[in-house]
Amino acid sequence: MRPYTASGGRTRPAIALDLLSLVSATGVRPSTPLGAEHILALRLCAGAPAVTVAEVAGQLRLPAGVVKVLLSDLMEHGAVMARAPRFPGAETGSFAADDQTLLRAVLDGLRKRL
Repeated sequence: MRPYTASGGRTRPAIALDLLSLVSATGVRPSTPLGAEHILALRLCAGAPAVTVAEVAGQLRLPAGVVKVLLSDLMEHGAVMARAPRFPGAETGSFAADDQTLLRAVLDGLRKRL
């Protein structure tokens, strides 16, 4: 099956999501029947306190664009909610692209996975 059949051929989500947006299930069941990929995405979101859009895409083995459409559909049904990623120093406006705190956190995460 082609990945874009999961999203009904849509390539743009109705609600903008970042790859690092944290998504979590709300416990609300969608009122209309959804496809298998929607159900799998919802299960992933319900299985953890919060997962990123990138993690859902990786687990489902679907392109991020398709997963954004699926999650956007689930958000419109009230089944999941998303919040923007927070970066160290973003509140004060001192975040820099080479912020060492963020780089260390990424490195620690990679080391834990290896």
